[in-house]
Amino acid sequence: MDYKKYITEVKDYPKEGISFKDITTLMEDGKAYKAAIDEMADFAKNKEVDVIVGPEARGFVVGCPISYALEVGFVPVRKAGKLPREVLRVDYGLEYGKDSLNIHVDSIKKGQKVLITDDLLATGGTIEATIKIVEELGGIVVGIAFMIELTYLDGRNKLGKYDVFTLMSY
Repeated sequence: MDYKKYITEVKDYPKEGISFKDITTLMEDGKAYKAAIDEMADFAKNKEVDVIVGPEARGFVVGCPISYALEVGFVPVRKAGKLPREVLRVDYGLEYGKDSLNIHVDSIKKGQKVLITDDLLATGGTIEATIKIVEELGGIVVGIAFMIELTYLDGRNKLGKYDVFTLMSY
C-alpha cells in the first residue's frame, strides 16, 4: 500500500522550515490504519516479542494496536510526572535543551524481548532514550518499528545495532 498518500504534510509546522508529517489522516482511514498496523505487526511476529514499548504519545497509537494484534502487553514510556508508581528516569538531549522519559520500574522484566514502536524516526533521540531505559530494566530490544522515517536526519545511525522497520521514508 502507498501509505504516503494518507499522510498530510503541513508546511512550516511547528516552525518555519519544517514540513510536518501528520499521521492522523492515515489513522482516520480505517483500512489504511489497519494495513499499516498489520504490516508493522508482521515485522514483529517472528521476533518472539514479550512486550511492546512506546513513548508518548504517538508511540501509544502505534504500539497499542500492535500489542493487541500480537496478544502481548503494552508499556508506556512517559514524560515526567505522568506515571503513578515508582519510575526509572532517563534524561536525554534535545536540539535546544534536555528532556526526560520515565517508565514504571516493574514494567519490564529482565530478559523480556521488547519491540519499541513510534510514529516517526527523525534524529533518533527519543528512541535512543527509550532503548536505554528498556535495557536498564533488563529488557532485550529485538526490534524497533516506525510508520515514517525522515532519512535526511540520520536517526537510523543511532540505532545501528537494532533491527529497524519503517513503512515509508522521506
